[in-house]
Amino acid sequence: MKLFSDELIARACKACHVQDIGHATIGETILVSKFLQKETGIEMVRMDQGSPSLPINRIGVRAEQDALEMGFGSSYPHAQGIPELCNAASRFVKAFINIDIKPDGCIATTGSVAASFGSFIACTQRIPGKDKVLFIDPGFPIQKSQLRVLGIGWESFDIYNYRGAKKLKAKLEEYFKRGDIAAIIYSNPNNPAWICLEEEELAVIGKLATKYDVVVLEDLAYFCMDFRKDFAQPYKAPFIPTAAKYTDNYILMLSASKIFSYAGQRIALCCVSDKLYARQYPSLDSRYHDTGTFGVSLTSSILYMITSGCTTSTQYGYAAMLNAACDGNNNFREDVIEYARRAKWMKEIFCKNGFHIVYDRDVTQEVGDGFFFSLGYGNMGSEELVRELISYGISSISLSTTGSEQNGIRACSAMITQDMYRLLEERTEQFDIDHRDAR
Repeated sequence: MKLFSDELIARACKACHVQDIGHATIGETILVSKFLQKETGIEMVRMDQGSPSLPINRIGVRAEQDALEMGFGSSYPHAQGIPELCNAASRFVKAFINIDIKPDGCIATTGSVAASFGSFIACTQRIPGKDKVLFIDPGFPIQKSQLRVLGIGWESFDIYNYRGAKKLKAKLEEYFKRGDIAAIIYSNPNNPAWICLEEEELAVIGKLATKYDVVVLEDLAYFCMDFRKDFAQPYKAPFIPTAAKYTDNYILMLSASKIFSYAGQRIALCCVSDKLYARQYPSLDSRYHDTGTFGVSLTSSILYMITSGCTTSTQYGYAAMLNAACDGNNNFREDVIEYARRAKWMKEIFCKNGFHIVYDRDVTQEVGDGFFFSLGYGNMGSEELVRELISYGISSISLSTTGSEQNGIRACSAMITQDMYRLLEERTEQFDIDHRDAR
């Protein structure tokens, strides 16, 4: 039996100005979920928002407090970031990715959202005619929303049927050969499916990026959170897999939100390869009159115009956390592995009650447990599944909103604590009883 009637859900959507919960954005889904919970007093199982729910990293908090006490908050921040953070970022990239990037190329940004926003602008303005972004989907919906705001075009494809070096290479060249792709973007591990591109696939991306002069935008929001391996030992293999090993055309986006549970402080890094940072583009110079150097244009003429720099005390906090990790005194992987435990239990509950994992494999192994995963139910369409689940008190977003062509939803483990497992099991069991004809 459903917890919420179709009429109540329709009223919730109307009150929240949401046209259709099946096609709703993350923010819209949150509004409807909160409305239903407030209206009825029934607790929602919230799988919609990827917001960290674990304790904040205290190393950062203490460093921020010290910075404020020392008076660093009284002056405007530099566009690039404080030297302490830039140096720590360069060190962190070497320690965990085994890539060398000079501190100048490690730019402080107010979250990875600002990093991608600025990078989209710089990448699509650097060479006339190269003015589109290619998405390896499924992906983070907000990044396409950014391009809508900017008026930048994009292409995309669902990687589901193109795993492995041979298939991926052929698919990428379909787009790159046209000559209008300025940048390619993906997250690794992936939001929403938690798939991870493997070494041979990253090699293909990097080599083709060099061949066709495309910038790789690697969103590493879930750094070291592929828990199938321990990537969190500084200066020791295994290192984080990256396309940056195979090209000089790359930007790495490193966020403090998930690995340090620092989401509320809005701090990240936009790490530009040394060669791309120093490369000069006449079109950037003619637009910004700033020498046309990619790194200078991105930092001073674009990112600074968006946010005017990042909060100084937060930069000191981020620098302290990065340095502690490099010194082996901040095992952030252990701090966030709880997400994998939650995902494992959630998957078991869902799969026991007729659901299946949609993106279930990488090339050589099963997809791991972590922050996100994908769920399908029989032949039920994505939007229908979202609508039906919310009537049972389970909120999620449709895979179709992430660029996926597969039927299913995105589920997030962040807000599902152990005391909610029984509630989740009861609701999925009832859902399965009521929908077995759809299997």
